[in-house]
Amino acid sequence: MTIRPIVRYPDPRLALPAEPVTMFDDALRELTQDLLETMHAAPGIGITAPHIGVSLRVVVLELDAREGPRTYVNPEIIQTSPEMILHKEGSVSMPGVNDEVERHARVRIRYQDLDGNMQTEESDGLRAVCHQHEIDQLDGMFWIRRLSRIKRERLIKRYDKISRT
Repeated sequence: MTIRPIVRYPDPRLALPAEPVTMFDDALRELTQDLLETMHAAPGIGITAPHIGVSLRVVVLELDAREGPRTYVNPEIIQTSPEMILHKEGSVSMPGVNDEVERHARVRIRYQDLDGNMQTEESDGLRAVCHQHEIDQLDGMFWIRRLSRIKRERLIKRYDKISRT
């Protein structure tokens, strides 16, 4: 297990869609362990392979230490609730800043586990927000693009100032 360097905003790789995983092997398991170690070191509660410069559709979340980490390979949202919620979001690729983003209150996702088996999961609250946030990242949609232009510009200025100090 290795803590990998995190790709920082505004790196253009964060705006590229990730490639589907086709090989479910030891290299994939090693990648997910590296993602988990890197996420813990950041610290964060969610990370994708593109956050460490690997263009694959892999997400690791750990929202509750008792439940432990969950890995989602090739995840996609298959159903959303009409109800929306606001939740503060940030990114390991843009540490030190966050803002409220509007997301669906509940989602159902389809994904593969580390053996390639198809799974579905329904989530609400923080887990639903994280699913949407990380799947956006896999699609090349960095979270600040969900903010209004004014909020986004203000947040980028704040991040630039933090990054210089």
